[in-house]
Amino acid sequence: MTEEKRKFRVEVCFSPDEFDLYKQEYSVVVAIDVLRATTAICTAFEHGAEKVIPVSTIEEAREYKDQGYMAGAERLGKIVDGFEFGNSPYSYMGDAVKNKTLVLTTTNGTRAINIAAETHKVIVGSLINLDAVIDYLIEQPDDVLLLASGWQGKFNLEDSICAGAITEALLASGKYMSDEDSTIASMFLYKEAKVSYFGFLKASSHRRRLRNLNLNEDIKYCLTPNQTRVIPVYRDGALVKM
Repeated sequence: MTEEKRKFRVEVCFSPDEFDLYKQEYSVVVAIDVLRATTAICTAFEHGAEKVIPVSTIEEAREYKDQGYMAGAERLGKIVDGFEFGNSPYSYMGDAVKNKTLVLTTTNGTRAINIAAETHKVIVGSLINLDAVIDYLIEQPDDVLLLASGWQGKFNLEDSICAGAITEALLASGKYMSDEDSTIASMFLYKEAKVSYFGFLKASSHRRRLRNLNLNEDIKYCLTPNQTRVIPVYRDGALVKM
C-alpha cells in the first residue's frame, strides 16, 4: 500500500494584527488588499513597472520621493499631501510607470506585505489576478496563509471574500486541506458574494468610504476579476514580477 500524499494547508488570517498567531505554520503568504493596494500593485506590473517598494510609513515614502523616486502615499482612502498619487489603480496605468521603480505606502496593504515579508515568501493577490494566483498556488509545494489586510487591524469583507475564492479553488484541487474557522467563514462569504461582488459589498465599510470620496470607478475596477496574469513577489526589499 502506498503512503497517501500529504496535503498542504491553506488558511485565512483576517488581519495583520493576528499574523503572529499563524506565522510559524506557513511558508508562503498571499497578501490581499482588494480595495486598493494589492490591486494597484498588480496594475503597476501589468503596465510595465520594474519594481514596487512597499513601505509602512509616510516618512519612508517621503525619503524615497526626495531621492527622486516616483512615490505614492495613501491614508484613510485619500492621497497624502505632498504626493501625486495614492493607491488608485488608475494612477498606475500607462507609460508613466513603465520600467520604473515605484514606492508606495498605504493604510493597510503595504503594512501587511511588510509584516509578512520579514519571515516569509510573500506574493500579492487580488481579485484582478485571482486565477493566476490560484494556478500558482496549486502547483507550488508549501503550506499557504492568505493574509487579509483588513482595515486598521480590523476584519473587512472584500479581502476575506477574495481569500475565500482562493481557498475554495485550492481545496477543490485536492492538494490542500484546512482547519480554521476563519477559512470556513471566508468560503461562505465568497459563495454568497460571487454572483455579484459589487452588489454584495454595497454596504461594506470601505466601499462606503471610497464611494464618499467619489471613487466608484476604482471600486468597479478592483472588483472585476482576472484582468491580469501578473503575480508580484517580494524579493530583496521590493516587489517584482514573478
